[in-house]
Amino acid sequence: MANAASYRVPAGDRRLILAYIGIALAHLAVGILLGFMQGMEHAGIDLYKYTFLAHYYQGLSMHGVYNALVFTTFFIAGFLHFAVTHSFQRPMKWPALSWVTFWLMTAGLLMVDWALLTNRASVLYTSYAPLQAHWAYYLGLVLIVVGTLLILANMVATYLAWRRESPGQRTPLPAFGALVTMIMWGMASLGIAVQFIFLLLPWSLGWTDRIDPLISRTLFWFTGHPLVYFWLLPAYTSWYFMLPKQAGGKLFSEPLARLAFLLFIPLSLPVGFHHQFLDPGVSTGYKGIHAFLTFAVFMPSMITAFTVLASLELGGRARGGKGLLGWIRTLPWGDPSFTLQALAMVLFALGGVSGLVNASYNLNLVVHNTMFVPGHFHLTVGTAVALTFMAVAYWLVPYLTGKKLWGRKAAVVQGWLWFIGMAIMSRGMSWAGLMGVPRRTALGQAPYVLPEWLTAFNWMALGGAILTVSGVLFFTVLIMTALRGQPAAEGEVDVPLAEPLEDEAVPTYLDRFRPWVIGAAVLVLLAYGPAVVQLVSVANPVSPGFRPY
Repeated sequence: MANAASYRVPAGDRRLILAYIGIALAHLAVGILLGFMQGMEHAGIDLYKYTFLAHYYQGLSMHGVYNALVFTTFFIAGFLHFAVTHSFQRPMKWPALSWVTFWLMTAGLLMVDWALLTNRASVLYTSYAPLQAHWAYYLGLVLIVVGTLLILANMVATYLAWRRESPGQRTPLPAFGALVTMIMWGMASLGIAVQFIFLLLPWSLGWTDRIDPLISRTLFWFTGHPLVYFWLLPAYTSWYFMLPKQAGGKLFSEPLARLAFLLFIPLSLPVGFHHQFLDPGVSTGYKGIHAFLTFAVFMPSMITAFTVLASLELGGRARGGKGLLGWIRTLPWGDPSFTLQALAMVLFALGGVSGLVNASYNLNLVVHNTMFVPGHFHLTVGTAVALTFMAVAYWLVPYLTGKKLWGRKAAVVQGWLWFIGMAIMSRGMSWAGLMGVPRRTALGQAPYVLPEWLTAFNWMALGGAILTVSGVLFFTVLIMTALRGQPAAEGEVDVPLAEPLEDEAVPTYLDRFRPWVIGAAVLVLLAYGPAVVQLVSVANPVSPGFRPY
């Protein structure tokens, strides 16, 4: 097999990857603009009256869906397609299916876009019943999820074909990360698939006139929290298997990296009830089990913190760094892709700590449904994921287009602006949440706003404004790269692939997926099975649909 770093992904695959990433980034641009408008609304500046949007909640729904669902899913589809084809040095097993999947997901997205833009799906990101959207919104999201399952099937078929031709070889690490991500997501997506197909779609079509909100919400959170790891694992794929190369070092430990990824398959799934601590109908015992498992899923993230930081220290010391922390200064801070990911990890550490607050029953009672919660996930999906995906785009788009990145210094500034803006905004959100400010609320119109809340609101608005400037700079760099970027010489835009520090022995169970999938299935049945059976046995679908906006 040829050297992986020198392998060139075929032109057809490059076009497909660019199409996925282009759609992802276009929706991110809209989402960032809407986020800016929300921050201004909280500070008392109503920008919605200058747009076609009917109200704040339409913009809030679009912001959540576009940033947390569309941007992430389409970028992941493109990035992981690249990771698999480049690592295995072969196109997907079923190339025609790859394009069919893309057009299926795009058709679903157009339905979602139509419903959101026409104010027929202002049900917010969580799609909680009894808020009811147009059936096209639910069907569109179903098509997108079905598309991700087709991507999983194509990846597994490609993996099996590679395995037959490469007996005894370990799965290349970027492809390994991609497969773990999609396998976990394939299992996690079952909850939202059942919710949308069997509950929300028939209800929105008028085939049933009542719904049970508790069962609907339980199915959503079966998928909703593992969805976080569907976002994070591609970022981890870059942090583990690419970032050490950009830092000038090597991956500290291949076995630890594989173990951390595989642990996410069983541990990320049975944790949804920690989002329902205040819901009736779910026993305290099962809430306790899910709280314990939520703390358990923190373990692979701690392995990640140790392994990735050790890899970066290797790079810093290889560049001449001395002393206890001197290696940090020698890291390639002038490389925008490296800098954005390093900054993403710093804020992600804070997001992880605030996540433990949400997972703790007693502490959750203080912050439940307050602005503290979006303060937390803007540090995770809004920074760890978004900033890392931006960093990946800074080398992947040049690789796919054959053009050098335009404005490297501007790209570095963009990363620092995102870091500063998110730190300020999430600080304001967390502060507001601790004072009891509710989330999902047009605070600029609320009659109960207390004077002591206003400073936190201004922090949120200031942070949002800085983030918007960062977003504009990000898109400027990429657009100018596409339009004005200089052609790259052969090998000038190589793929960063980190090598392990040592050729360590890797146990077979760290290069196989089946035992972990079986373990996950058993754990899900134990942690969810009796509780769901109980909920179904006493189901009382009494709520009609509401469209208050």
